[in-house]
Amino acid sequence: MPRVIHHPSTGDIDLANVLRTIGDPVRLDIVRLLSRKGEQNCAAVQDALGLPVSTCSYHLRLLREAGVTRTRTEGTERHMSLRRDDLEERFPGLLGSLESTPTRR
Repeated sequence: MPRVIHHPSTGDIDLANVLRTIGDPVRLDIVRLLSRKGEQNCAAVQDALGLPVSTCSYHLRLLREAGVTRTRTEGTERHMSLRRDDLEERFPGLLGSLESTPTRR
């Protein structure tokens, strides 16, 4: 049986926690990558951003725990996507403003 991956409910997503989490440049890059490319597995995120496995896993976990991303398992792989609808419901326009801001790279 697959391990259950905890995600905060939509109502529990806290703006201060989301902003603190995406305030890190690496996590902001992950959000922008998922925004541009849609759902990605861990390896694709690592490759796109040139991150070591442990560093990537750490950042992806923080994004999930803050309610920014959703993680689903498929066999042994994990796939991440933005919780676009949930974030838009809680904080209208937040993702749009992040997507329109120039990247640091």
